[in-house]
Amino acid sequence: MTSLPPLKPKRGFNPAQVRILAVVWVALTVVVGLCTFGAIYWAAGGFTQPTPTAAPTATPAPTFTPLPQPTAAPTVAGQAPLPPLTNFMLGGQAIHGGIPSADQMKQAGMTWVKLQAEDLTVDFGPAIDNAHRLGLRILISVVDKTDEKYKIATPEFQQKLADYLVTLARQGVDAIEVWNEANIDREWPTGQIGGANYTALLKFVYPQIKAANPDTMVISGAMAPTGFFGGGCTPQGCDDKPFLEQMASAGAFNYADCIGIHYNEGILPPTQTTGDPRGNSEHYTRYYQSMVDTYVAATGNVKPLCFTELGYLTGEGYPSLATTAPNFAWANDTTIDQQAEWLAEAARLSRDQGKVRLLIVFNVDFTTYDADPQAGYALIRADGTCPACDTLGAVMATP
Repeated sequence: MTSLPPLKPKRGFNPAQVRILAVVWVALTVVVGLCTFGAIYWAAGGFTQPTPTAAPTATPAPTFTPLPQPTAAPTVAGQAPLPPLTNFMLGGQAIHGGIPSADQMKQAGMTWVKLQAEDLTVDFGPAIDNAHRLGLRILISVVDKTDEKYKIATPEFQQKLADYLVTLARQGVDAIEVWNEANIDREWPTGQIGGANYTALLKFVYPQIKAANPDTMVISGAMAPTGFFGGGCTPQGCDDKPFLEQMASAGAFNYADCIGIHYNEGILPPTQTTGDPRGNSEHYTRYYQSMVDTYVAATGNVKPLCFTELGYLTGEGYPSLATTAPNFAWANDTTIDQQAEWLAEAARLSRDQGKVRLLIVFNVDFTTYDADPQAGYALIRADGTCPACDTLGAVMATP
């Protein structure tokens, strides 16, 4: 039989090669499995990781203290919505917390009412609630008219005052004026009068008020506008300008949201800065504009001004000032129409110049007319009319 040539070998692996491949396959499977496990374990927090690098800190936004944006406080049942906080606001000092002339005040464009606390035992909670119910924000100017006031520089009395201010803040008062006319010995102890001493009081009470209610605006106590002390200070008092400068040097305006100011001796339009017929006619207290400019310069324009009293006196409709209140006879020739015109012009200037946050007219409806002729300053006159309500309302209604 003829032998056939051998068959060609099949393409594949012989048994030895198969065994080798199997070993390699198993080894690769183990290695891949270990790598996969290691990756998972590392991601879960295993193994030693490098010390994490702190996340980059975002660049902080610029900090500044802009004027408050218009906001409306939440209302409660039976309460009118409170007016928004704006760059300029108008108000008036009322005869008492019942605010009987609220309608006339609103006619004048007023959104604030001021009351004065003269005894640290009086509860102003009902007055605050009533103002809010009527849709008015409320400023309470706090001073002590009792003999206790001469303890104002003592730590014990300052804490008593702070406790009272904290109570007002917790009751929801919108603004507090801390003391009144501390530059004269009618309101501060003789020999202790000075801007630095008043600043110490402000520094003490301010953080306590803000802790109780951060929304309560704190106004530094307005000074008596005067040149009586010859441009400086004596143990009995200081002119308001040097007193303000002392406050500024002591850092007072770190502890106030607004700088209190009074103006109540004008007998000329607020646009006029010369021509007062009285003696010392160049003194800044004679004129609205020079008062504002003096206060802005003395305080470095670091905070806005708040007029906690601004008024024009006229005896028209009442007995002569010369006979009833001789110390105020300088206003003998001022008429009701001038009062209405000048108040409106002062409000317009205050709003348009951007230096004044709040203007409180002194006063709305006082009735006392004697040696202290408060009714002569009142918007509501002896016959019940209110000419200044119309002129003020026209200004406040005009953008």
